Amino acid sequence: MWIAFGPGVAQKTTTTPPIARYVMNVSTTTGMAGMSGGATSAISMMMGGGGASRETHTVELRLGSRNAATPGAPKADHFPPETAKMGKMLPLVTPTPGTSEPPQSFERPKGRLLLYWGCGAKAGPGQPVVIDFAKVAAGQMPPNLFSTRVPVDQGPNVSNSKTFGWWPSGKGGQQPGRGSTIVGEHRVAGNYTPEIKFNLAQDYMPGITGRASEQPGGATNISWNAVTGATGYYAWAFGAKTDGGNTGDFVWWTSSTMREFGGGLWDWLPPETVRRLIGEKVVMPPTQTTCTIPAEVKAAAPGFLMSSLYAYGPEANFAYPPRPANPATPWKPEWTTRVRFRSNTMWMIGGPDMGDMSAADDTQEAQPKKKCKKKGGLGGLGGMLGGALGVDTGC
Repeated sequence: MWIAFGPGVAQKTTTTPPIARYVMNVSTTTGMAGMSGGATSAISMMMGGGGASRETHTVELRLGSRNAATPGAPKADHFPPETAKMGKMLPLVTPTPGTSEPPQSFERPKGRLLLYWGCGAKAGPGQPVVIDFAKVAAGQMPPNLFSTRVPVDQGPNVSNSKTFGWWPSGKGGQQPGRGSTIVGEHRVAGNYTPEIKFNLAQDYMPGITGRASEQPGGATNISWNAVTGATGYYAWAFGAKTDGGNTGDFVWWTSSTMREFGGGLWDWLPPETVRRLIGEKVVMPPTQTTCTIPAEVKAAAPGFLMSSLYAYGPEANFAYPPRPANPATPWKPEWTTRVRFRSNTMWMIGGPDMGDMSAADDTQEAQPKKKCKKKGGLGGLGGMLGGALGVDTGC
């Protein structure tokens, strides 16, 4: 048996932590973030052409338990509905201590990071904030760079669980293919978790079509379609003016009216958090579908800007046994499940004039990715920001 519950309802008495906590993160990606439509389609996406963009759907799974595995080694699997087209089961792999990849060597960039924020033709007062990398110790992140107002909430992980499992792990299953739907019954079973069952009624969010147009005076207007189910939007852009190495000015802009960069803003955010951030003017409301990047940003990064837009979505919560209707009644759930949704896109602003590519043919097979063989213009800064940006900034 499963039951949905509202995340905002709190018990007035002590609640026993669940034996198992499960998180299912569901994404819809377009543009550079979802380049599966062939080389021609990829070029169109990169240059802001929306007609050829193809949606890609991905799912991430995280299971944390207070129990040790019994018997034997940890084993747990997620059984999606057949209509998800992800395979019969998705193995939730428990990381083996000491098998993680060694950290990449850090190369300190030489130059400055210029921070801008807010939608508008001109940058607001006090901008840019300049971080001089010459003053940053090797391997140390510049202070106050990522948002602390919006912390990252990944849910279960190795450090907060006695036993932990995750997917995609490369051990089986596949990301959703064309015609996939995740609506229906999902089941999780293993030797360190009670059986988890929940019936999901929410499907993938629609994709985002982002466009950019230069404005008189040097500003750049970005616009997008209204995404059904979106609770709010957040945009950022990143660029550089370098000498071809890792020296120069790196530019980072965000749509927030406050100096809020990255952190949980790149993650899945619950609707109540998004509502708070809209009130604080950190996140744009769901009724907004346009924003202007100040002229100073493009002037500081004249080559091109890599721009991204997030549409935060709904959240579904399940638990067993059900939360008592009376908040004074103690609650001892065996398991809880949180399913989070978002849609995002990424595209290039500027660069060579490729003409109108919005009607390009995207029927070609996706080309294999080439490995990066040299350090690019972002140098050590790419190492600091690449993982958070979700792109390879080192090439």
